[in-house]
Amino acid sequence: MIVCKSPAELERMRVANALVAAVLAELRRLVAPGVTTKELDTVAERQIREAGAVPAFKGYQGFPATLCASVNEAVVHGIPDATPLADGDIVSLDMGVVLDGFYGDSAITVPVGSISDRAADLLRVTREALDLAMEQVQVKGHVSDIGYAVQRHVEAHGFSVVREFVGHGIGAKLHEEPQIPNYGEPGRGPRLAAGMVLAIEPMVNMGNPSVKVLGDGWTAVTRDGSLSAHFEHTVAVTSDGPEVLTRSAADENGPVAALEGREAAEPELASSPRS
Repeated sequence: MIVCKSPAELERMRVANALVAAVLAELRRLVAPGVTTKELDTVAERQIREAGAVPAFKGYQGFPATLCASVNEAVVHGIPDATPLADGDIVSLDMGVVLDGFYGDSAITVPVGSISDRAADLLRVTREALDLAMEQVQVKGHVSDIGYAVQRHVEAHGFSVVREFVGHGIGAKLHEEPQIPNYGEPGRGPRLAAGMVLAIEPMVNMGNPSVKVLGDGWTAVTRDGSLSAHFEHTVAVTSDGPEVLTRSAADENGPVAALEGREAAEPELASSPRS
């Protein structure tokens, strides 16, 4: 069953998702060579709990961390660890919160130091695919219009769309109906209605679309070892068009602002989890 949110419920979701956006913006700033995903996880959990919220992923079906931190060929659900990030890596940071009974959920993929031109293209195209997908969030549109927009853009640039994982509805539960594949034909599936809230999340591989899950039972990686990127926004369907609930100040500067110069900013060590 697809649940449409009331105006009061949407307001609670705005607050939860604004917190997700703020924490991810801080994590993006901290990403640099030598920083570990475990340190980023510590920062995320501290900031979430200080805001009066609860990490949505920690303990969810047994997941052990606040962040899903997926490096290079890892597609989704990577477990944070003590391995330092290296110059040239890319890292997907996927995070959710529960606040006042409602969920927020978003993901970004961040360059670590200087990355290759092709890796930068992968991040840019994946983020552009998300922007195009969100444009399809219109009353009386179809769920499949979203995936069609993603697939068309991604494949036109020589990349591939992951099939095994999909976006989803979100609200009082982390995963609600409908499922939102990142591929398919337009004009199919449920129609979009005001009050629906969707977590739209293109997962795009540089090589083959096939993935496999590692022995930890969580980390999904590309079968061919190619890089993978992941971006996600939580978006409300309104009569005035899509409302992006996880939009951050960085997004307002342009959809690929974080890639300018293809280098990530150095973190302020005083704000680092090591301090």
